[in-house]
Amino acid sequence: MIKNPIKTIPVLVSGALGRMGSEVINSVLNSQDCELVAAIDKNEKNNGVNISDILKVKSCDVTVSNDLEGTLCSISQKYRNIDIKPVLVDFTHPDSVYENTRSAIAYGIAPVVGTTGLTTAQINDLSVFAEKASIGCAIIPNFSVGMVLLQQAASVAARFYDNIELVEMHHNQKADSPSGTCIKTAEMIEESHKNFNKSLLKETESLKGVRGGLRDSGLNIHSVRLPGLLAHQVVIMGSPGETYTIKHDTIDRKAYMPGVLKAIKKIGNYESLVYGLEKLVF
Repeated sequence: MIKNPIKTIPVLVSGALGRMGSEVINSVLNSQDCELVAAIDKNEKNNGVNISDILKVKSCDVTVSNDLEGTLCSISQKYRNIDIKPVLVDFTHPDSVYENTRSAIAYGIAPVVGTTGLTTAQINDLSVFAEKASIGCAIIPNFSVGMVLLQQAASVAARFYDNIELVEMHHNQKADSPSGTCIKTAEMIEESHKNFNKSLLKETESLKGVRGGLRDSGLNIHSVRLPGLLAHQVVIMGSPGETYTIKHDTIDRKAYMPGVLKAIKKIGNYESLVYGLEKLVF
């Protein structure tokens, strides 16, 4: 097997011209441990144009391609005899993320997925597929270390509170709701294996959905979409005489980049699916 003499990780970015994708491109280009080898974006007018010229970032020789399948095949062949697996970072759209991720695994490229909207069934299918292929696959609803800490705190506090509501707020260009981050937070809270928000009376809604989306555990999730927001989450817990509130605000997408780079560097050590940044950080 050919050894990679400089030990840099080949990185492909899908959704390269989007808000998150462009931040990833910039971070990868400025990382000593990573090498940008492909920039993929569905916008055909930029096909073949140098990514550095479009984004005004550090100079490189990578051009934009709108052919994901062809790019995966080409990179897979180019690095097939090198002992470091290429990594695909996906920030695209809920409609395409499942197929993108499955294709990457099929070509032996480890996906790091920041796109939310995958269903539980799709994640389970990808988990089985990744394990059969012995390829690491990271499904990360949120790359912020602060959010990981919020989720850990909420999970612990849930043992002491029976009434909990979640509010997630995002910009109005976000396609899915509730956010994958909020779903992940709810799942971690539900690890306490109890029912929440037991009703003390018969509730009625004069406006359907005003109490939020109801999960089987009894947790309510409220989604807000407004221009001016980026990504925000509040977990409110209540008991007689007190409330306990945990809040996280993202004010710049740069907050996600340390987590993205951490996932890129670590996923090659896995041969199965990892769900949540906390599995890679802690």
